[in-house]
Amino acid sequence: MQPAALDAAILEKLISAAVAAPSMHNTQPWRYRLNPDTVTLEVRAAPERALRYADPMGRALSVSAGAAVFNLRVAVAHFGWDPVVRLLPYRSQPDLLATVRLAATPHDGAGHDAPHHGDRHGDPHRDLYDVIWRRHSSRTPFSGRRLPPRVLYELAEAARAHGATLWLAGPEETSRLLRLTAEAERRTSGDPRRLAESRDWVRDTGPYGIPAAALGPRDVTGRLPMRDYLGPGPDGRRGGDSPAAAFESHPAIAVLATDQDRRTDWLRAGQALEHVLLLATSYTVRASLLHQALEWSDLRWSLSDAHRTPGHVQMLIRLGYGPVGPGTPRSEAAESLDGGR
Repeated sequence: MQPAALDAAILEKLISAAVAAPSMHNTQPWRYRLNPDTVTLEVRAAPERALRYADPMGRALSVSAGAAVFNLRVAVAHFGWDPVVRLLPYRSQPDLLATVRLAATPHDGAGHDAPHHGDRHGDPHRDLYDVIWRRHSSRTPFSGRRLPPRVLYELAEAARAHGATLWLAGPEETSRLLRLTAEAERRTSGDPRRLAESRDWVRDTGPYGIPAAALGPRDVTGRLPMRDYLGPGPDGRRGGDSPAAAFESHPAIAVLATDQDRRTDWLRAGQALEHVLLLATSYTVRASLLHQALEWSDLRWSLSDAHRTPGHVQMLIRLGYGPVGPGTPRSEAAESLDGGR
């Protein structure tokens, strides 16, 4: 496919694709800038939408930015360019997380693993552009239907393409991961600052945050600790007045991990995460993210204790079949693009 001319309409589609990526509490902590001389899109952190208490090191922000980078890659390839990605290209600009150059011809991509050299990833193994607009978290109960081994294999290969590993936890490990997630939920419900931060991003108006209708029910059995954004109700009971439902008795929890734990690894983990989520969506597999234990340093360390390979857990992904669930809003492309270009 010959690349189209980069006009305002296509630029808007590229940014809209990037903005559709998942982010913790739907904060969308990124901004974009076009360098017209090099036809390069810059992905920058938006610290005003960072989570000070839940994400003090900016790891979740970087994972979200990596997911946005992958969406940009998919969109750039869809319109006929070769996306050339550089992670953390300039030490003097720590807020510049990545650049995506729209190359008309393949690039040699020297230094694939180096954070300050060109990363050429080319087109994804198949065009997932249309899937970008259908992907969103489903916080509803899933059925007991198991994922086919072929789908799990493809999801693992998608993660591997970005230097990450993905595997489905066995029954004992799943129980352990859910216990750690439940402990994180308990801690957060007793932390006034984190709880206030979470509540602040429950919003029924505006382009950021999560509408109350999209929060989802709590598990009536207490087995599956879905995030409680609002905290205990007046009676002190977890979940307050939120509705309850029976969730799947044997949840499928996939573990996404990287060998190292540098900022570049967080960005690569975000690309792997979004590749997995888009591919899952293409197979009508729903997903929600169990991130709570990753927000406490000791619990995050414990997540890796029983893993079969060394590494650093970057995300727990609940997978299954069920309702699509309500979506969350997104900012307009012009609002996310510096200078509105």
